[in-house]
Amino acid sequence: MRRVIVIAAAGLGLAGCSSFSLDAFKSAPPPVTVQLDSVPQGADARTSAGPSCKTPCSVEVPAAENFSVTFTLPKFQTATVPVTVTRTPGDFASPPTTTIDPNPVVAELQPLGPVKKAKNVRKRKPKPAAAAPAESPFPQPEAAPAR
Repeated sequence: MRRVIVIAAAGLGLAGCSSFSLDAFKSAPPPVTVQLDSVPQGADARTSAGPSCKTPCSVEVPAAENFSVTFTLPKFQTATVPVTVTRTPGDFASPPTTTIDPNPVVAELQPLGPVKKAKNVRKRKPKPAAAAPAESPFPQPEAAPAR
């Protein structure tokens, strides 16, 4: 009987270990601060991770994955800058590090080209059909005498 209890306890113990994961002890990566700027300044900067602001500014984004920043300003072309997030895991001697490239994120916005206006095309009025004069010294071809 003692053997059955020991085997059952060992089986339950092994079954419990198979569902155990060390991921529960990992914390979410801390947010990192990214500086955003544009030339000219005053553009709306929106990250694909969510936060946005008006340049020059800084935002906090999660350091989990790469993202992009889109800069918009009226009368300027929209610019998107990809940002690479590199995480280096730490070991017993050093803490983990996160590198953002580029930081600061700067976009040079290009002005929109001049808008071409449609040419002012005049519509020509059709010429009125030439009317035969009321009295002509020449007879009409249909009215010519038959021979």
